[in-house]
Amino acid sequence: MPLSNPDRRLRRTLVLAAMCAFICTSSVQTIAAPQLNVTTSWIGNTYGYGQGTWMQINVTAIAVTPEGKVFTNAPWDESGAEISAYQDGKALGFAGGTHGWGGAGGNAVAVNHRYLYAAVGVGNEKGHLVGNGIWPGKGSQWFGVTRRPLDEPKRAAAFQASPDPLNPHAQLAGAFLKINDVPMGTQADVGGLAATDSTLYVSNTPMNRIEVYDANSMQRRTQWDVQAPGRIALAGDGSLWVLTGTDTGKGSAHAARVEHYSADGKQLDDTLTLPDDSVAVDVAVDPQQRVLIADNGPRQQVLIYTRNGKTWAQSTPLGESGGIFAGIAGRPGPARFNGLTGVGTDARGNIYVSTNGLGPQHDERVGAGLGATLEAYTPAGKRLWNLEGLLFVDGAWVDPQRPNSVYTGNKRFELDLSKPPGQDWKYVGFLSNRFRYPDDPVFHTDQWPGLPAARALNGRTFLFLTDMYADHLKIYRFDAQRDGETAIPSGFIAGRGRPVEHVPNAPPGGDWIWRDTNGNGAFDSTEFTRNPGREKLGGGWGWWIDTRGDIWRARDDKGIWRFRFGGLDAKGNPVYSYDKLDKYAIPAPFTEVHRAIYEPQTDTLYVTGYTADAPHDPGFWKEAGRVLVRYDKWSSGHPEQRYMLRLPWDPKARPPVTPAGLAVEGQYVFVVEPAGNVHVYDKDSAKDIGTFGPGPEVGRASGWVDVPFGITAHRQPDGEYLVFVEEDARGKVLMYRWKPA
Repeated sequence: MPLSNPDRRLRRTLVLAAMCAFICTSSVQTIAAPQLNVTTSWIGNTYGYGQGTWMQINVTAIAVTPEGKVFTNAPWDESGAEISAYQDGKALGFAGGTHGWGGAGGNAVAVNHRYLYAAVGVGNEKGHLVGNGIWPGKGSQWFGVTRRPLDEPKRAAAFQASPDPLNPHAQLAGAFLKINDVPMGTQADVGGLAATDSTLYVSNTPMNRIEVYDANSMQRRTQWDVQAPGRIALAGDGSLWVLTGTDTGKGSAHAARVEHYSADGKQLDDTLTLPDDSVAVDVAVDPQQRVLIADNGPRQQVLIYTRNGKTWAQSTPLGESGGIFAGIAGRPGPARFNGLTGVGTDARGNIYVSTNGLGPQHDERVGAGLGATLEAYTPAGKRLWNLEGLLFVDGAWVDPQRPNSVYTGNKRFELDLSKPPGQDWKYVGFLSNRFRYPDDPVFHTDQWPGLPAARALNGRTFLFLTDMYADHLKIYRFDAQRDGETAIPSGFIAGRGRPVEHVPNAPPGGDWIWRDTNGNGAFDSTEFTRNPGREKLGGGWGWWIDTRGDIWRARDDKGIWRFRFGGLDAKGNPVYSYDKLDKYAIPAPFTEVHRAIYEPQTDTLYVTGYTADAPHDPGFWKEAGRVLVRYDKWSSGHPEQRYMLRLPWDPKARPPVTPAGLAVEGQYVFVVEPAGNVHVYDKDSAKDIGTFGPGPEVGRASGWVDVPFGITAHRQPDGEYLVFVEEDARGKVLMYRWKPA
């Protein structure tokens, strides 16, 4: 009589525990290895930082000078480029002072002939920053406006005395106009700005008013009541077009209206009427005095209104109706907008459009991970230039059925390796369709889409994404004929309760499996299966999907778990269930296991973690571990330890030397350090082959590898390896090309 599944798991656990007391204990010590000859490239950003330049990862507001210089603002850019400047498709630099030491960006920006005005936030780093007039008191935060010289925005354009002339951090305080002082955790952003050479208009959105200041002295002149004012645009006659009713909660701006005011605050009677399903997020006035509305609703267009006597008529809009989701859904291209955030014009009538994949108002869980673009168009609608900052906290994985195709967390790129570094990639697919699949967990779980693995199962490609903290696993399927580039929510394995508490219809507490059994891509309440066992499955740093579709989970001191692939259901979803779950005890010599990578073709398991004489340092929360062991004949019941490799480990070094992540591909094991240096080992012998890191093409610089799955590799048919490394500092993924001698 065959054993029940729990009995089978128990027997496997006991066998492995006993076996580990007797397996081979050979150990490999490493010595210094040579620097390998690699070519560095990247994907996902117009600029690779080779000249110290990058395109920021989020843009939520823009202002344009008559000469066509574009100033941007956003709450966050990982390297401090929240307020940046661009012209003619070139990055001119960033203002600074909006990142670290309590500084943050914002969602509004304006210019006149002399100054840049930008919405910013000021905090005190949880009470650690103390200085009267420089930072708010403990428990408080400020929202307001920073003023900078237009020709040198890194400097402060002070209008009041510095609170501490000897403190360099106090310089910007002399150029900061405090609008709201609120308790920590309260959102009181400035929602819109507009400026003439004499007057600054400020939308104090939470206080339901527009405040008017002298643009030079920054003294308040007057104010008037407006319900939740947002973006402001100045017309040639001095009147103001204002988006109102914009404070409708994160993720929504459906109540926004367009209202017209005189310069002294009297509401005019020629208000525009927007389509019922429009989501107005920005407003601008062009040299012809046409009113432009960035519509982030289903149209994804810039609506253009022309005066017709006392009324306004809609002219031909800019952009394809439906934006990036029209036609082949998810396919980017000129005028196929995706999450409009800003619109502006210059003196020639050129139109500038910013997007970020969602819009300026969205749930903070999504953050800045869906990709910023900044584009310029002629008055006739021809695109002049386009800048892309598409990736953040992201990895890359080669499509198993299209070797020139690469997936990231929610995008697809195509490679042409005959071209020079930085020109060898093209953005071809946006995978998250918020209009068709609003339940997509990209919008409800993490601050970023996740780290990708792509597998071909039963002839179909599936995308698996794990989050930054390795808590849960998202599964997507594809249907190119029906959904274009869109990744359709297909499955989900939940860990702890809190990270998944906003998943629609999810049972409380986490620890469940969801599968799209009716094929509609929605998280219907009948499609969840809760873990029937007493042992919760949350926790652990190691996810791995092997080439047969089995999901492996290294769970620290709780052993290794394996979800067996159960084939595809009638709707084409991979099937995983709690009754096809195997548990393996922690194999000797480990005390904790943080990664487990299985190769079915050779029945080999590569395990990394910590041992009694190489213990875990809790200060390094995501690391793979200090020891790598290869086990052969893993499924035989009598696994054999081929070698034990001690990995580089010097946490006191600057930067620290620890194994942040690893990949096994072809003949090699690739291990990456937090600062981006990669070690290469022969996977059969553990011989140290060499190391490599960022080259001159990217300024010899990498951001912190701040995720547990920050490195992947792919062996090309000609023997060359593509090695991808997460690089969140400047909006890209590093791509190394290495061909062993």
